[in-house]
Amino acid sequence: MKKRLEVFRTEHRDLDAAIDALTGAGSADQLQIARLKKRKLRLKDQIAIIEDYLIPDIIA
Repeated sequence: MKKRLEVFRTEHRDLDAAIDALTGAGSADQLQIARLKKRKLRLKDQIAIIEDYLIPDIIA
């Protein structure tokens, strides 16, 4: 699970860089940017699920 988490985090960072590059270049392909952002959000959700699984809840 930890390896999968690292892969997701790396892909999330890569998508962030790609979105920044397309936005900074003034790309008119808004559909492509929207798809990348949607993929990035799905990865963020998957990362949160795995982190919740790996980090036990501490009852205070």
